[in-house]
Amino acid sequence: MKKLVYLLSLLLLLTPVTQALGGQKTDITLAKTQHAKKSVAKLGVGSKARATITRNDGSKVKGYVYSAGDEDFVIRDRKTDASTTVKYADVKSVDDNRGHSVARNVLIIVGIGAGVTIAAVFGSILRNER
Repeated sequence: MKKLVYLLSLLLLLTPVTQALGGQKTDITLAKTQHAKKSVAKLGVGSKARATITRNDGSKVKGYVYSAGDEDFVIRDRKTDASTTVKYADVKSVDDNRGHSVARNVLIIVGIGAGVTIAAVFGSILRNER
C-alpha cells in the first residue's frame, strides 16, 4: 500500500512538469505559425507577391502567392501555373523574391565603368591642353 501511495504522489508531482514541457513545444510551433502568416501577409497576393517557401522537411516551393487563408495559402509556379497548397504550420522560412538583384548589380557595375571611362577621357583632355 505504501508503494502505491508513493507512486501516486510521484505521478501527481510530475504531471505539471510534463505539461509545462509539452506546452513550450506548442508555444514555439504557434509562434512559428504566426511568423509564417505575417510573412505571407506582408508579401500580399498576386503575381508580384513572389516568394520561395522552405518547408520543415527541407523542400522548397517557388512562385507567387495566389491566395491566403487562415490555415494555409496557395502558391503558384510562375512558369507552369501549377498551384501548391501549403499549411502555415509546415513553413520553415519565407524568402521574398521581389528585387531584381542581378539586373541591379549589372547596372551598378556598368554605371561605375562608364564613370571611370568618362573621368579618364576628361583627365586626358585636360592633360593634353597644358
